[in-house]
Amino acid sequence: MDIVSVVLFLFLAVVVSGAISRMLPFSVPTPLVQILLGAVIGLSTSYRVTLNPELFLLLFLPPLLFLDGWRIPKDELLKDVSTVVELALGLVLTTVIGMGFFINWMIPAMPLAVAFALAAVVSPTDPIAVSAIAARVPIPKRMMHILEGESLLNDASGLVCLRFAIAAALTGTFSAGDAALNFLWLAFAGIAIGVALTLIVSRAKAWVTRRWGEESGSQILVSLLIPFGAYMLAEHVHASGILAAVAAGVTMTFAEISREAMAETRMRRSSVWETIQFTLNGIIFVLLGEQLPSILAEAKRTVALTGHTEPGWLALYTLAIVLGLAALRFLWVWVSLRFTILRNQYKGVEGPTSPSWRLVAATSFAGVRGAITLAGVLTLPLTLNDGTPFPARDLAIFLAAGVIILSLVIASIALPILLKGLNMPPEASKQAEENAARIATAQAAIQAIERHLHRLAETHGDADLYVEVGGRIMDLYRERLEALSDSEEDSLREQGALLSEFRLVGVAAEREALSNLLRNRAIGSETGRKLIRELDLSEARHRS
Repeated sequence: MDIVSVVLFLFLAVVVSGAISRMLPFSVPTPLVQILLGAVIGLSTSYRVTLNPELFLLLFLPPLLFLDGWRIPKDELLKDVSTVVELALGLVLTTVIGMGFFINWMIPAMPLAVAFALAAVVSPTDPIAVSAIAARVPIPKRMMHILEGESLLNDASGLVCLRFAIAAALTGTFSAGDAALNFLWLAFAGIAIGVALTLIVSRAKAWVTRRWGEESGSQILVSLLIPFGAYMLAEHVHASGILAAVAAGVTMTFAEISREAMAETRMRRSSVWETIQFTLNGIIFVLLGEQLPSILAEAKRTVALTGHTEPGWLALYTLAIVLGLAALRFLWVWVSLRFTILRNQYKGVEGPTSPSWRLVAATSFAGVRGAITLAGVLTLPLTLNDGTPFPARDLAIFLAAGVIILSLVIASIALPILLKGLNMPPEASKQAEENAARIATAQAAIQAIERHLHRLAETHGDADLYVEVGGRIMDLYRERLEALSDSEEDSLREQGALLSEFRLVGVAAEREALSNLLRNRAIGSETGRKLIRELDLSEARHRS
C-alpha cells in the first residue's frame, strides 16, 4: 500500500504543480514549480522514494523518446538536418570529452569515468522545458524545429555515451577501438530493431483490423507497448534500447500513413499520449525535488573529500558546470552558423554575412536540461561489480539536478529578453501547398461520390433520391473548389478567419443551450455526452 500511496501522491503533486504555475502572477516554468513542490514533500515527510535505476530507465525513457520521435515534424527537420546533426552529435561528443576532463580536474574526488558519465547526462537538451519557459514569448518555428531535432538525437547520443562511461566505471578499463565497434552495434542494431518491430506490429495490427474490425482501446494499448517492446528487445541483444525507442517513434509516423486508424482511435490515442507525456515529465521533476534533501546530505560528505566542507562549494561546482556548458554551446553554435553562412555564400544564396549574436545567444540559452538528464543520472548503478558503493554517485546526481534547476532559472530570465523581436530567416509559405491539397482532396471526394451515387442508383433504383442527397454533398465540395480557385490568398485568410469566428460564436451558443437542456433534464446524459463531443471537435477544428 505504501507504493500505491506514493504513486497516487506523485500524480496529485503533478496536478497541483500545474495549477500553481498558472495561478502565479509572473511567468515561472512549470518544471521549476514541480521541483520546488517535490522539495517541500521531501522536507515535510520522513518517507523517501527509493529509485531502482534500471526500473526508472525502463518506465520513463522509452515512452518519452518514442513520443518525441513520433511527433517531431520530419520535413522541417530535414531542412536543417546538417545543423541538427552538428548540434546533436558533434556538440554532444565535444561536451562529454571537454566537460568530463573539466569536472574531473575541478572535483578530484570524482573519478574520470564518473565525470564522463555526468558530462554525458548533462549534454542532452529538453525542448519541453524550453517551451514552458517561452510560453509567453513564442520561439520562432524554425528555431523550435532545430531544438526539437537536436533534442531527439542528442537524447540518444548522450545516453549512449553514458552507457560507455558507466561500463568504464564498473570495469575500470576503456578501449577506444572496442568502444567504436560497440557503438556501431549499439546504434545500428538498436535502430534496426526499433524500425522492424514497429513495421511488424503495424502490419499485424492492420491485418487484424481488416478482417475483424478495429477496437480503439486495443489499438491505443498496442501503441503504448511498442516503445517498451523495442527497448527491452534491443537491451536483450545488448543493443541500444534508447535508439530503438527513438527509431520506433520515427517509424510510427510513416507506418501510420499507409495504415490509417479510425478518427476516433487517433483522437483518443493522442489524448492518452499527451496525458502520459505530461504525467511522466511532471513526476520526474517532482521526484527530483523529493530526492534533493537526501542528495544534498550525501553530496556534502563527498565534497569533504576534496578538502572543502562549506555547502557553498556545491553551488560553485554547479555554476562552473553550467557556465562551461554554456560556453561550449555558444562557441559551437557560433562556429556552426558561421560554416552555414559560408556554405550559403559559396552556393550563391543571399543572406547575412555573419552570425547574429542574439540568435547565437538565444540558441545557446535554449539548451535547457530537463527530464532526460535527470532520468539518465538516476540510472547510475548503486554499486560496482565488487559490491562497493558507486563512487560519487550522490554528488553526480546532485550536480545534474543543480544544472537542471540553474539552467531553467537562467533561461527563464534570458530567453524572453533575447527572443523578443528576434527574426529568424523567413520560411516559405505553405498556403499554396495547403490549397493544392484541399483542391486535390475535394476533387477526389466529388469523383468518389459520383461513382457511389451511380452504383446505388443501378443497384436499388430510385435514382432521384440518390442524386438529390449526393448532389448536396458534392455542392459543398464544389463551393470549396470555387473558393480556393477564384479567391486571392489574403481574401481566403480573411474569410477563413471570419468563418471560424462566426462558427465559434455558434458553438458557444449551442454549448450554452445544451447545458440548459441537461440541467433541466430535457435530454439524457448519453445524448448530452454525444452532442458535447461533437461541439468539442467542431471548436477544436476552428480554433486550430
